[in-house]
Formats: sequence, structure tokens, C-alpha cells
Amino acid sequence: MPGLLGKKIGMISVFSAEGKNIPCTVIEAGPCAVTQVKTIEKDGYEAVQVGFQEQKESRVSAPLLGHFKKAGVSPKRHLAEFKNFETALNVGDVLTVDLFADTAYVTVIGTSKGRGFQGVVKRHGFGGVGQATHGQHNRARKPGSIGACSYPAKVFKGLRMGGQMGNARVTTHNLQVLKVIPEHNLLVIKGSVPGYNGSIVIVEK
Repeated sequence: MPGLLGKKIGMISVFSAEGKNIPCTVIEAGPCAVTQVKTIEKDGYEAVQVGFQEQKESRVSAPLLGHFKKAGVSPKRHLAEFKNFETALNVGDVLTVDLFADTAYVTVIGTSKGRGFQGVVKRHGFGGVGQATHGQHNRARKPGSIGACSYPAKVFKGLRMGGQMGNARVTTHNLQVLKVIPEHNLLVIKGSVPGYNGSIVIVEK
């Protein structure tokens, strides 16, 4: 799907015409420069590679630096590929938030906030084991039994247990576009998107 790379600015709230308070997320979508146009003849598939955010040349590897110079654009910090643009694009073209001017809903892909190692109560919503008294003192937030006693005498794969939580790729579909602010490359969408403020997200039509 066609889309842009962007940066999550933060959350605000706006009032609708009916007077309802709507939570919104502000995303800086673009400007993104086209760094490569892939074709079936040369690459085996059709796609458009875009770059987002400026980067110092000293922080870019030599192959990537040559890639950007060949495209005639300044070095970019982030790259992504998109397909099925409505109009033909050339290397060096700049895509802005105007891409979503006539779009009602978007899909946002980002990396969720990392929570570190968490137990089953926070990670999976377990209710804990037993009561808070009657002799037990160290099992209130434990998972309880994790396997069979005699057969099959093993712990099945995929059992919900404590472990790493967050810091994973998350896709949120059908987010309503409330406002497009082209002079500042801002996109105001209804609801929340994954990631912390300042994180890089992918916004697709």
C-alpha cells in the first residue's frame, strides 16, 4: 500500500461537533524523498523506496552514501518501501503529507514501548494464585501449575509465562484521519498508535 515514514509527536485531544472529547495522535508524516524506484525487470517486483529524516554523511556507510548520491538526495536516517502508488514516481521526488489529503482511514505500524521482563499478572492479565492469607506468603502473583503431573510430564510450547514484554512490531488498522496540516507536515488521527513519542512509524493508506 502507498504510505510514508513519519515520527510520532504525541497525543492531544480535540472536541467534535457534538461536543465529545476525542483522543488523537499527532504524526509528522514526511517529507520523504524517493531514493529508488524498483521494477520487475531489474528487481523482480515493483516498489518505491523512500527516505526520512536527514543524516550526517559521517554516520552513513559507504555503500549507502553511494546509494544516496546516485539518487541525488541527501543522506537519510530511515528507509522503507511502499507499493501501488497512484501516480508514477521518479528518483528524487519528495512526498509530503498531502498524500493523505483525501484519505479517511490509515494503518500505522510501529514498535511498541519496551516493558522489560514482566510477570504473568502484568504480561497476560493473570489473577494470581489463592488467597492473600491462610498461610501463603509468596505466591500471590505466581502463575500456578505450568505442566501435567504424570502425562505428558512436560510443559507445552507457547504456555503463557513471564518474559520479555513490549518492544515488538505492532500494526494498528483503520485509524480515522481527522485533520491534515500540510504547512507543518502533520497528520492528526483518532486514537493511539504504538510507540513512544519521537519514535518512527509507517503510515499507510
